[in-house]
Amino acid sequence: MTARERISGYESKVREYTNFAVRGIKKVIKATGPRPCGSEAEHKAQQMMAKELEDCCESVRLEEFKVAPKAFLSWIRIDILLTAVSVIAYNLGYAWVSVALLALALTAAALEFLFYKQALDFMYRKKTSHNLVAVRKPAGEPTRRLILCAHSDSAPEWRMTYLGDKYFKSVKLLIVIVAASVVAMVFDFAAALAALLANEGSFGVYGLERRDKIFIVLGYVMAGLLLPLIPAWFFKNEKRYVDGANDNLSGCFVAMAVPKLLEGTGTRLEHTELVVICSGGEEAGLRGAKALLKAHKEELDDGVETAFIALDTLTDFQYMGIFARDMTNTVRHDPAVCAMMRKAANTAGHDVPYENLFFGASDAAAATQAGLRAAAFAAMDPAPAAYYHTRLDTVKKLQPKTIEASLDIVMEIVCQFDETGLTPFEDSKVAAMKH
Repeated sequence: MTARERISGYESKVREYTNFAVRGIKKVIKATGPRPCGSEAEHKAQQMMAKELEDCCESVRLEEFKVAPKAFLSWIRIDILLTAVSVIAYNLGYAWVSVALLALALTAAALEFLFYKQALDFMYRKKTSHNLVAVRKPAGEPTRRLILCAHSDSAPEWRMTYLGDKYFKSVKLLIVIVAASVVAMVFDFAAALAALLANEGSFGVYGLERRDKIFIVLGYVMAGLLLPLIPAWFFKNEKRYVDGANDNLSGCFVAMAVPKLLEGTGTRLEHTELVVICSGGEEAGLRGAKALLKAHKEELDDGVETAFIALDTLTDFQYMGIFARDMTNTVRHDPAVCAMMRKAANTAGHDVPYENLFFGASDAAAATQAGLRAAAFAAMDPAPAAYYHTRLDTVKKLQPKTIEASLDIVMEIVCQFDETGLTPFEDSKVAAMKH
């Protein structure tokens, strides 16, 4: 049965728990403000959310994990330093040093940002963060498990997103600076490698008399390409963390509203154990979700059919999407989970397309990497939105219409999964991505 068929007065209940979500977000923001990973504010927010879940879940707990919050985006400044030194080395005649430094820089960027590997954590101080885990049991023996995950931490402000919107009325400044920085690093690596190979692969100082003019010119170009790295140095503002009302307390409270609505209507799922996770450290490179999935690997391998759905930034109604690709397009989510979500959205009266998370990642990517069947649901302008990781991400940007539609869709996902599981969708093919 659909949620509408199963729950009496369903539409009014969705509106009621939409109001619960909006009020709850405002309450947490007022009590905690921004919530950096590993901060007391992040912990306090999770404690507040845990208290809300105690009356509708049999198990509510906070699980701590160690994390190096500064490690994730530290590669930006590390890469800028390595690139600057590589340009100096090239122009002094040490092409092999330049190649080595740039290879190291590109590797660091790929490991931390493209694949979210915790490659630089050893360099930074560890803090204690937490994952909130709440479990609502089904009426009978659980044969299915549905995990709804959203992150409770908030991000440091991305200066270029904020300044681009403020002074140019466009967030494209962020894209321009990121693209220019990547082009600069790749070009420098190619130029240094070409110079090294042209000089018979020598691993010493190649003689100036053997340098063609083209390689001298390339040295000047490489120096010039350091310019776009200057604004990249100031990419994030560690002194200013954002409120994160939309990214991602909106996801947390929609996930929390599901067991609250079920309890409030006396509804118990038949076969499905419902798990709500408010993870810590998502903005620190999915480290909370990764730690939780690693800690519970054996439990999640118990043979119970499991689906993992990340809910992230539920704000822009016209941009609701089911994300079938994630982690800057390097991770493909489970087609059956995506198809189930799309059918549920249709049941709720929304034609929600498949989308591609082309920049960044969601906790669903951590789940897919861990071997779970996962996908993500979000509603944010992919431009990205002006409030994305800026001081504009406040309660004023909340869109109750989108939160209500998202809760409706998630409720239908929950009921669909409880009714049929993933079996009817096993042969589904995810449509080609838009981006």
